[in-house]
Amino acid sequence: MGRIQLKGVRKTFGDVVIIPSIDLDIGDGEFVVFVGPSGCGKSTLLRLIAGLEDVTSGAIAIDGVDMTNVPPAKRGLSMVFQSYALYPHMSVRNNIAFGLKMAGQSPDVIKQKVEKAAATLNLSSYLDRKPRQLSGGQRQRVAIGRAIVREPKAFLFDEPLSNLDAALRVQMRLEITQLHQDLATTMIYVTHDQVEAMTMADKIVVLNAGNIEQVGAPLELYNNPANLFVAGFIGSPKMNLLQGEAAKRHNAATIGVRPEHIAASRERGDWQGVVRVAEHLGSDTFLHIDAESVGRITARAPGELALAAGDKVALTPRPDRIHRFDTDGKAMRA
Repeated sequence: MGRIQLKGVRKTFGDVVIIPSIDLDIGDGEFVVFVGPSGCGKSTLLRLIAGLEDVTSGAIAIDGVDMTNVPPAKRGLSMVFQSYALYPHMSVRNNIAFGLKMAGQSPDVIKQKVEKAAATLNLSSYLDRKPRQLSGGQRQRVAIGRAIVREPKAFLFDEPLSNLDAALRVQMRLEITQLHQDLATTMIYVTHDQVEAMTMADKIVVLNAGNIEQVGAPLELYNNPANLFVAGFIGSPKMNLLQGEAAKRHNAATIGVRPEHIAASRERGDWQGVVRVAEHLGSDTFLHIDAESVGRITARAPGELALAAGDKVALTPRPDRIHRFDTDGKAMRA
């Protein structure tokens, strides 16, 4: 079991409010991602759940038991840090086994658990190596293995991929997602990277200045952002947010349209513009356009569309994919 409930959880440092007040229910076996910009409170919230920070007020329950004042070691959780936190003088085998040895488990049980975790993480042939002999991705798998052998109620990941290069990030993202499917254990994952959030999560919690802006499945947030903050944060490239006459025509203070929902061509369209930058990625081309009536627009076009800086372009947004927002920045539903 691994249900985690937060009720009115608040965190302050002196007069500085980090987490104003949060209510959140994380179901058993869910993969939940806390996402938001730097300083939004996502890592602090994770540390509150882990017990590494004291709650100023409110309550945290794990499987219905109040854990608000229970020390970290007795919460039944395992945390994987950004920095790996491996012992450099120990082998991979001993790094993974360390927590079990401290808990006084028998050598036979430790051996069985370590070898099982190593097999799950493709580390079996590296058990006798030291951390310095491993790649960044392998070191992160060792840190995850150390968490797995404890058989926790939930895993807590604090930006675990931020030290890896782009290719390793993609590889580890897939491996952690597969691991969740194999273990079926609750996982809470902190990142500032909304691509990680969209591709890994069952449920995303979007945080801003310590407040929850929206909670939902990735496609729910993509298709129905609750407000301007979520609309601008979820999606890559970012949603185009337009005001002025373009918004007034839709009876809104602001309208939003995603780059992939704008057709770009050399023919006629709703908006006329000039390409300032064309980013050719092969399968896609991202066009950054100065449009005469609406300002700077980003459009996602097929890779074979041969437009370059200085070319004139016509843009047509899909009418059914235009998002409307009121003067308070809240989504206006049809």
